Amino acid sequence: MNNPFQDLLARHASSGTFAVGTFVMSASPIIAEAIGCAGFDWAVVDMEHSPLDLTNLVHTLQALSGTGLVPITRVPWNDPVTVKRVLDAGAQTLLFPFVQDGHEARQAAASCKYPPLGARGMAAMSRGSRFGTVKDYFHKANAAVSVVVQIETPTAIDHLEEIAGVEGIDSIFVGPGDLSGAMGHIGDLTHPAVLEAMTQCVKRCHELGKPIGTVGGTPEVVAAYRQAGFDYVGVASDLGLMMRSCANTLSAIRSRAELNHAQGY
Repeated sequence: MNNPFQDLLARHASSGTFAVGTFVMSASPIIAEAIGCAGFDWAVVDMEHSPLDLTNLVHTLQALSGTGLVPITRVPWNDPVTVKRVLDAGAQTLLFPFVQDGHEARQAAASCKYPPLGARGMAAMSRGSRFGTVKDYFHKANAAVSVVVQIETPTAIDHLEEIAGVEGIDSIFVGPGDLSGAMGHIGDLTHPAVLEAMTQCVKRCHELGKPIGTVGGTPEVVAAYRQAGFDYVGVASDLGLMMRSCANTLSAIRSRAELNHAQGY
């Protein structure tokens, strides 16, 4: 077994490109499938800030399996019980929100790995093991799971080397929304101080040999993050892209209708 997300990052690193993703917030398998067909490289399937539950997660992962998109499942919290169930549901790459230090990073890594590397509970029958059909699954699964931790505060940035150096942590993800708020610039995700902090995270992660990603709201912000050196960058979310398209379409229709009315049509 291999990890699709690590393979994706390796392919883009070798070609000098970056992997473009988004977030799936709708908790809808059919919207997730459409996003997968749209051409994104990866997407965070979000259980932290969406109504997605475990059953819907399974349906979403099933829907995405027929597309070329690589799912990253963001668990609602760094909780071993939730992690165990999400992995058994078939998720292979997990994103842990609000990791603050090495202790929390070690907890995240341990909950994703079977002994002796961790403390993941063993189940003989799960979707993760293809319902018991993967030979020697317990020996292969550790290499097939990728752990990404989210840096969202100045405290976490202060502990970046400690976090990234934990065995089993494969990648870092900077959350600009919470980081901007924690830095006193709530809602201003592109404040110069926030951008500088994020850029320093990139430099420090690359010195450690760790890939680092983030998410931006617009193509312009994504371009700025890429310029800063991020290895993979998401843009908005399924709901954000939909709502933006709705707003632009309605604005265009209403502007044309007002113009026609003004001209007497």
